[in-house]
Amino acid sequence: MSGPSPGGVGGVRRLAHACGVQTAYHDILRRRVEVGPETLLAVLRALGSPVETAADVPGALRERDRARWTRICDPVTVAWEGERAKLGLRLPERAGSRKVRIRIRLEEGGTRDLPFDLSRIPGREGALLDGVRFVEKAVPLPRDLPRGYHALTVESGKARAEALLFAAPRRAWPPGRKNGEKAWGVFLPLYAVRSERNGGSGDLTDLEALLEWTGAQGGGVVGTLPLLASFLSEPFHPSPYTPASRLFWNEFYLDVPRIPGFVDCEEAQAIAGSGPFREEERRLREAPLVDYRRGMAHKRRLLETLSDAFFARGGERGSVFRTFLSENPDAKDYAAFRAAGDALRTPWAVWPRPLRDGSVSPKDYRERDRRYHLFAQFAFQEQFREITRGASARGRSLYLDLPLGVAYDSYDVWRHRKLFAREVSAGAPPDDFFTRGQDWGFPPMHPERIREEGYRYYRACLRHQLRHAGILRIDHVMGFHRFFWVPRGMEAREGTYVRYRAEEFYAILALESHRHKARIVGEDLGTVPSYVRPAMARRGIRRMFVVQFGMSPDPGMALRRVPADSLACVNTHDMPTFASFWEGGDVAEREALGLLDGKGRKKEEVRRLALRKSLAAFLRGKGLLAGSGPDAMEVLSACLAYLAKGAAGTVVVNLEDLWQEVEPQNMPGTWKERPNWMRKARHSQEEFGEMPGVTGSLREVDRLRRGGNPSGGGGNARNQNTGETLCDTT
Repeated sequence: MSGPSPGGVGGVRRLAHACGVQTAYHDILRRRVEVGPETLLAVLRALGSPVETAADVPGALRERDRARWTRICDPVTVAWEGERAKLGLRLPERAGSRKVRIRIRLEEGGTRDLPFDLSRIPGREGALLDGVRFVEKAVPLPRDLPRGYHALTVESGKARAEALLFAAPRRAWPPGRKNGEKAWGVFLPLYAVRSERNGGSGDLTDLEALLEWTGAQGGGVVGTLPLLASFLSEPFHPSPYTPASRLFWNEFYLDVPRIPGFVDCEEAQAIAGSGPFREEERRLREAPLVDYRRGMAHKRRLLETLSDAFFARGGERGSVFRTFLSENPDAKDYAAFRAAGDALRTPWAVWPRPLRDGSVSPKDYRERDRRYHLFAQFAFQEQFREITRGASARGRSLYLDLPLGVAYDSYDVWRHRKLFAREVSAGAPPDDFFTRGQDWGFPPMHPERIREEGYRYYRACLRHQLRHAGILRIDHVMGFHRFFWVPRGMEAREGTYVRYRAEEFYAILALESHRHKARIVGEDLGTVPSYVRPAMARRGIRRMFVVQFGMSPDPGMALRRVPADSLACVNTHDMPTFASFWEGGDVAEREALGLLDGKGRKKEEVRRLALRKSLAAFLRGKGLLAGSGPDAMEVLSACLAYLAKGAAGTVVVNLEDLWQEVEPQNMPGTWKERPNWMRKARHSQEEFGEMPGVTGSLREVDRLRRGGNPSGGGGNARNQNTGETLCDTT
């Protein structure tokens, strides 16, 4: 493709602005980055603009103008509780003096009819199309609308339009700030959990045991990585952040003998008790890494047998199964998709038509495979619900994670492909951690098409998690405002940001969090525009505070203040463990993998040394650290004490830090180079549950959470020399 001529660059930029594509942005160091015209054209094409070169831009601008002004109203409008919302109408000038009728069909039943005389409402002059002047008018909506997703119809003469009205509480649940909340918990990926009873990787019963054990230490929260559906055969994508669907679960985590019907199924009992089956389970348990392919194949033998027995005795006609289908209306379609994948063993993008285009018939798969996938989802939901409801009754909850996206070859993209921009990849611009930027390898959602369908897909993704979560983390919450797109064939540093409608996402979060009584945490790490955190605070979305991300080489402010009601931790699954961070072992590895160049490594080593010194001095000044040459465990304990005594609503402790693990669970930017998402915990549940260093550390966190002095780590940290309040400027 030939590049745009210099004279056409201005037109490309105007079209980009009209489509919400940033032509420049500021990086993590606040430096302005200009986006090249080739990138802008590629992103515009991904959004649906017919622009091969700059010569196509004038026509695309005219068509965009026409499409906007000939649509009476936007597909979604937000009405915040107690506030006067206005519905923007775009009409020909001659219709601006007509009467208009707005009908609101409430989600729970009933209607509101709102007639308006537009001649009494001031307007703003708009576009001139084919000799017709358009105007824009803002019609006031009622303040007392009940919460919900309401259908809205606008009629003006013969013109008619439909839209959705999100009537939402102003803040996510809980409605009021709970001053003094002092929750705490632990984090460990479920696949990494080792126990004497599991078959080589953690399962839901291990998760239940971890909830119980954490409760016995005084904690109330257990966090883990996404448990969503994955491709664990062909295709193969074990990463929890490129799932096969955000609407279904990963049956890899089922405790099969716990499924109702197992004890009565003689064939399943015979398989489970056979020598070869038990020997394979022993090998999987003793393997140093999680073997997803073999582990899933091993577990599937039992699941298929139980599925056969379930359908043979007519279990699908039971009321519990019918309830499952009503709560998961896409379950049958998903099962057919996965069964077709079992038959073809290739990504759907290379399936023959009409399968590739979304039409699957019974001749395309084995019925046994379809029933297996349907049964596996049913069994998972029932087992998970039993565990999470039991934990909730005892005051304990799960901290789950909603990934940013799904794999290109996922069910979600196959079935809802218009909602995704498949010609680009989501990612991040260069920063201190990844000097070449990041390409995350999944397609972002299309900002306008998700609005056109009323965010139904996204709402379903949220509900899927919130049925079971007490706290839900929204990965990369900045994506509500803007998302970094990397055009296919370009490097990550060549991407740019595309804007989204943040208030519409926040309204959905507010509604769904109240309906499920769950707290929402936004992962706000990395390049965070200045407007994001105030928006989160306004809508009751809790921030994250991560020690390894919030450090400064200035001893007076080595740790920035811990925001009130935030979720605080020392690190995340994408960061080096604390021991590795403290010793700097991750820096050389990042250079070896090409994530840092030689200059970047030297810079990071100098920075790391300064951070170590300033952190130790800061913690000593708080009375949390003794000695002149502290080791990693002493500093970690002091960091946990700082967090535990602080203003965070929830503190989460990475269990692996407590035995000074040095290997990370994930190193972003690597795939084949590292065993990401595969490493088992060094110690089993039975072992670490009795380790004094682990239990003692957690009980100290519990003691400080219950009675620690907030001045030690909460509120605003103050510069020891000037007394100036230190603000988080990340």
